Amino acid sequence: MYNPKPVDTSDIILSADLIVLTERIAENVHDVWAVGKLAEGWTYGKVVDAEKKHHPSLVPYDQLSETEKDYDRDTALGTLKLIQKLGYVIKKA
Repeated sequence: MYNPKPVDTSDIILSADLIVLTERIAENVHDVWAVGKLAEGWTYGKVVDAEKKHHPSLVPYDQLSETEKDYDRDTALGTLKLIQKLGYVIKKA
C-alpha cells in the first residue's frame, strides 16, 4: 500500500518576494499542464469529457476560477517551501 510521506514544510515562511513569485509559478504550472493536454489532442469543453478530450480548464490562467488557481498556487507554494526546506536559497539575479 502506498503511504505518501511529503517533507514537512510547515515551519517554512516565504518572504514577500517569493509570495509574489508564487503567482507567476502558478500561471506557468497551468500553462505547462495546458500544453501537455493540447499535445494529447484535448480541447476546451464546458465539462470534462475524457472520451471527447474536452476540458473546461483549457483557458488562459487569468480566466480560471479562484478555486482552480488555488490548485496551481498550492503546487507553487509547496515547491518553493520544499526548495527552502532542503537548504537552497532563492534569490533574484
